[in-house]
Amino acid sequence: MLVLAIESSCDETAAAVVRDGREILSSVVYSQVAVHAEYGGVVPEIASRRHLEAIVPVISEALAKGSVALADIEGIAVTQGPGLVGALLVGISTAKALAYARRLPLVGIHHIEGHLLAVLLEHQVEFPFIALAVSGGHTHIYRVDGFARYVTLGQTLDDAAGEAFDKVAKLLGLSYPGGMEIDRLAVSGDPRAVRFPRPLLHDGTFNFSFSGLKTAVLNHLRQYPVPPTGVRLNDICASFQTAVCEILTHKACAAAAATGIGRVVVAGGVACNSGLRRAMSELAVTAGLELHFPSPGLCSDNAAMIAVPGDFYLEHRITSNRELDALPTWPLDTMATRLKGA
Repeated sequence: MLVLAIESSCDETAAAVVRDGREILSSVVYSQVAVHAEYGGVVPEIASRRHLEAIVPVISEALAKGSVALADIEGIAVTQGPGLVGALLVGISTAKALAYARRLPLVGIHHIEGHLLAVLLEHQVEFPFIALAVSGGHTHIYRVDGFARYVTLGQTLDDAAGEAFDKVAKLLGLSYPGGMEIDRLAVSGDPRAVRFPRPLLHDGTFNFSFSGLKTAVLNHLRQYPVPPTGVRLNDICASFQTAVCEILTHKACAAAAATGIGRVVVAGGVACNSGLRRAMSELAVTAGLELHFPSPGLCSDNAAMIAVPGDFYLEHRITSNRELDALPTWPLDTMATRLKGA
């Protein structure tokens, strides 16, 4: 099956053509980072307008790069949520129009489901596995038993890890996107320079909390103001990043140990972070875990990942009707209801 996938949940307009949910024929991503940089974060209204401008050219480019015509497409998958409602509606409206015009089956996809399964585009990973999903809006640990079969084991009680990175970066006066800047500066910093707290590290759950860690950085900066450049700035970045990564890796490995599942997938935008990749790889070796990361291009928002669950649902004739609408919030655990009667 040739699937055209569309993603527009936040500030990337993306389209991809994927065969059988595994082979990427094309993947095109138009990023709005430069547009939102002057505001220090994503402005929803601006994001929606940029999606409107970019969606048709991005889809056309994806078809051209995949050497296919719209007439060759057999199904359409589109991100239905969670995300910014205006941004989601651009992708959904376009997908619905194409599906109606070409009489193609259409299915709405959970954005995080795409992230969790993106690894299947590059690796053969057996179910079940433990998934650590870390991004600007999500920090969750799931048990993934198969397509549409997800159980939430833990989640953030306040800020997501990516959100904490961006907020701390703003405190440090770094440019947007802040998480990438912290990662870059942390490379030449001392991770032991400042002992920031590790909230909930040993609380016996798989939940996270990053608001207190963010506040600890703020209090440190009030006591010891940081110059815009210099060794101390790098040290703070390294110390903060190490604290976040220690929390994430400890919780993910603890979930694997508690469930007896020896496979772990780390997904989402923060999975690009070099500190997290290094810390998780080292701990996985110690714990004897099979560890998988998607390549960086599949960690950040893209449409190819949406095609993976999209292909599964379309093959099993699980589709969405013309009433398909955006879901700004959408619990991933509810996907199992789709399998009833399939």
